[in-house]
Amino acid sequence: MSAPMDATAMAGLGAHIAVLPVVIPLLAGATLVVLHRSSIAYRRLLSLLATLALGLVVLGLGLAVEQQGLVVYQLGNWPSFAGIVFLADRLAVLMLALLVPLALAAQLFASGGDDARGAHFHALFQFQLMGLCGAFLTHDLFNLFVFFEVLLAASYGLLLHGQGGDRLRQGLHYVVLNLVASALFLFAVGVLYGVLGTLNMADLSARIATLPEAQRPLVEAGAWLLLIVFALKAALLPLYFWLPRTYAAASAPAAILFAIMTKLGVYAVIRVYTLLFGVDAGALAGLVLPLLFWAGASTATLAALGALAASSLRGLLGYLVVGSAGVLFMAVGLGTDAALAGGLYYLVHSTLAMAAFFLLADWVRRHRDGGDALGRVAVMARAAWLGGVFLLLAMAAAGLPPFGGFLGKSLLLAYAEPQGPVVVLWAVVLGSSLVNIIALARAGSRLFWQAPVVGASRAALPASAAPRFGERVALLLLAFGVVATAVMASDVVNYVGGAAAQLMDAGAYRDAVLGRDPLPTTVPR
Repeated sequence: MSAPMDATAMAGLGAHIAVLPVVIPLLAGATLVVLHRSSIAYRRLLSLLATLALGLVVLGLGLAVEQQGLVVYQLGNWPSFAGIVFLADRLAVLMLALLVPLALAAQLFASGGDDARGAHFHALFQFQLMGLCGAFLTHDLFNLFVFFEVLLAASYGLLLHGQGGDRLRQGLHYVVLNLVASALFLFAVGVLYGVLGTLNMADLSARIATLPEAQRPLVEAGAWLLLIVFALKAALLPLYFWLPRTYAAASAPAAILFAIMTKLGVYAVIRVYTLLFGVDAGALAGLVLPLLFWAGASTATLAALGALAASSLRGLLGYLVVGSAGVLFMAVGLGTDAALAGGLYYLVHSTLAMAAFFLLADWVRRHRDGGDALGRVAVMARAAWLGGVFLLLAMAAAGLPPFGGFLGKSLLLAYAEPQGPVVVLWAVVLGSSLVNIIALARAGSRLFWQAPVVGASRAALPASAAPRFGERVALLLLAFGVVATAVMASDVVNYVGGAAAQLMDAGAYRDAVLGRDPLPTTVPR
């Protein structure tokens, strides 16, 4: 009879949970591809159950991270220097915990009929979840590229889901831009591997910290190429031009996941540049931070002006997503854990608020004579509750109290270092918020509160346009998340503060990953 397993073996079994967020949507997506001819109700149920299972795994992973600090998983039981490593920390758990309610809301909203417009919606949806989860958990640059490609391939199909000429045009632009970004990503990975001989992030961090002078220019070139790729994903100036039109063309369920895909670009910048080019990276410490701050400030400013000039509600929301990314890059560019914590709190709030707003915009488009166009006053059916929801989400998106956007920006302003560009930070954050308030007030007046032309009458909301049960639940779920980030602000701020402090300690990541031996292949007797 086998003796009880030792602590090392038990720890290895416990760490398997770190790969389950990738395995679950992978198996669900593959199953849904096979069952694409089955009833839509069956596919909806299977996809929803897979996402609920993902949520339970993320909960367990969060508990494991709280207990262990860093959860490291070695795929194939190879040593860390030779194999592929997954790593879960507070930041990864935060992003996964944000992804799950967004995915549930998107699926519930799609159950209103959007998912029936194509046979593979739920399969593509699960594959995109797989790519997002893998990107949040991988600790290897090449596998970050692989998971980027997985989620992008799925997002191409989701963007074109439901067809339409505008979606086809924007889909073509989206595909071409991301193919260019993928090529640059490969160039950057090739340069770094050619110089440093590894793509494991902890190993890269250790080697960059002791980098010889002769190798520095090539490593800098690779770092700047990576920044271009991540900036394109996150819609950082001047690479944001594709996003507003693409988001405006996408269906509401796809736009929800696209909202967190933009934050994935910010996540990649935080992950790579705090670990590889952090305070202990020698001559390359803080390599891109000043540029990130100024590019973020310019992005937030121009995005606010774009929101003011937007001709449709969905286009306005696209610019608000760009502006939120700009604020996040300013937080990262300040280079302190306090500023980063404020940025992470704002990331959670802004993603939930924008996702809920995209659902509301879809309802407006469906039952207003002029769609969601802001250029003229159109007759709109009576739906006072829609105007109330718009007001709540507009306050949240613009950063007005008592919502989390106000607190996130306040934290960013409060903890900025006095010797930094404080004047620019205050001017951009407050100025862009004011312009966003004006843009949202204009949109609300045109859509809900301005009187129609003389002689026009407001009919009751037709039954065919009224939100279905799943759509109402989806919006309520996201609205609850927006409110919860404010009500539970103390707990969330403490968590993101711990995540930021953890990120700044690159030595802890190197100690946790490097030199790990493979787990025993036999159980001791």
